[in-house]
This record gives sequence, C-alpha cells and structure tokens, in this order.
Amino acid sequence: MKVKTILVSQPEPKMENSPYQNLVDRTKVKIDFRSFIHVEGAAAKEVREQKIDLSQFTAIILTSRNAVDHFFRVAEEMRYKIPDSLKYFCQSEAVAYYLQKYVVYRKRKIYVGKRTFPELSPLIKKHKNETFLVPSSDKLGNSTPAELDKLGVKWTSGTFFRTVISDLSDLADVKYDVLVFFSPSGIESLFKNFPEFTQEKTRIAVFGNTTMKAAEDKGLRIDIQAPTPESPSMTMAIENYIKDKA
Repeated sequence: MKVKTILVSQPEPKMENSPYQNLVDRTKVKIDFRSFIHVEGAAAKEVREQKIDLSQFTAIILTSRNAVDHFFRVAEEMRYKIPDSLKYFCQSEAVAYYLQKYVVYRKRKIYVGKRTFPELSPLIKKHKNETFLVPSSDKLGNSTPAELDKLGVKWTSGTFFRTVISDLSDLADVKYDVLVFFSPSGIESLFKNFPEFTQEKTRIAVFGNTTMKAAEDKGLRIDIQAPTPESPSMTMAIENYIKDKA
C-alpha cells in the first residue's frame, strides 16, 4: 500500500531543512509530529531525598540534553554554585554542544564521546579516581550502570526528571499510514492511550533494538527499521520503504 500520511512520535524539529522536510519535498507525503511522551522535572526536594549531595561529586556524566537541563535546574533550585573544576563527560557531540547553554565551553573540563555510552567509557576510565554523578530519568536502563560497574569507578545515579505518557485522546479518530517510534516509552504510550489498538494496515517504524523489542512484545508487526547498513537514519529507512512500495 502507498504511504501518504506519517505520524512521528516526537516534537517537530526546529531546524530549517530538517531531514523530515527533505523527505516531504522528495516523496510528497504528509508528516505530522506529536510527542507521545514528555519530561517532567523532579523537585530539588525529591533529589535531596535520594541522598544526593551535589558537592560530593567531582565529575558529571551527561547522556542527553534533558540530563543537562535538569542537572542545572536542580543545582539552581538547591542554590548550589557549580565549581569551575567540575568535569563534564558528555555522551555525544550534540550533548556537549548543548552544554554551552550553561557553561563557557573553553573554561571547563569537557570530555566528549562519539555517540553511545560504551564509546564514552574509555574517557571515564582515564579519570577513574573521580566521583561521578549520573543525572537521569526514572527509566535509566541497565546498560549504563553495568558499564560503570565494569569500569570500577565510584558513581551514583539520581532521578532528576521523569518520562511521562502524554494524553493523545484527540488522535482517537485519526488514522495514519505509518507510525514512527524511537523508544519503548513511545510504544507504551500508544497502548496506554489506546488499549484496543489494532495494527491492521498501519505500518510501524522503529528506531533501535530496544524499541523494536517493545513493539514486538506488544504483538506489532515491524515494517520499517533503523538504523541498518542500508538505512542509518529513520528518514532514509522511510524513504527506502516508500520507494519499494511505489
């Protein structure tokens, strides 16, 4: 079946000439964006109740932009002045670049991984005498703690924000040819909002193995998958699928 409409379960990209806009220009499909989940910050009081004292940490591991935002928000709420000596370990260049929103980049000790947490590990290992804080969501996976334990470093994680399911009731009568998911939480949101959802002719696109597993666990048929050697990005995977079905 031909693809005419797509719903991406994320906010619309703010940048001009986004890959999705290029996809629309090339394929003439209609793409809508809607967050299936959203983030809510944990209050400073809640962080304190986790027995986290920011002054006890000499390094911070930042795995996402949300982690950056909520670490600095909590520090401000606690009236804690972040020392210039604090070391920042950023999982990717995108996270490191975003850090400039809060600190003067050239005046801080910032270490940057390539993309995944295991790629950041060698940098953490070189500084194994530091005391690390991992500000995270309430859905911190098992891989990050396992990797840090394997490195043998002193670390603590804290819930600085939560992933919350968004209300999608206004989409109850809206149909799309393709639904695009990037996290297990997105799949969870679909079935929390629409417990009777049946896939039928709807195509499901997933990014990453954990998202794929969550979709399969719910009995969904995976029609589009990324990243793959042929389709390293979601937009490329969708475009290749559309071409195959043309």
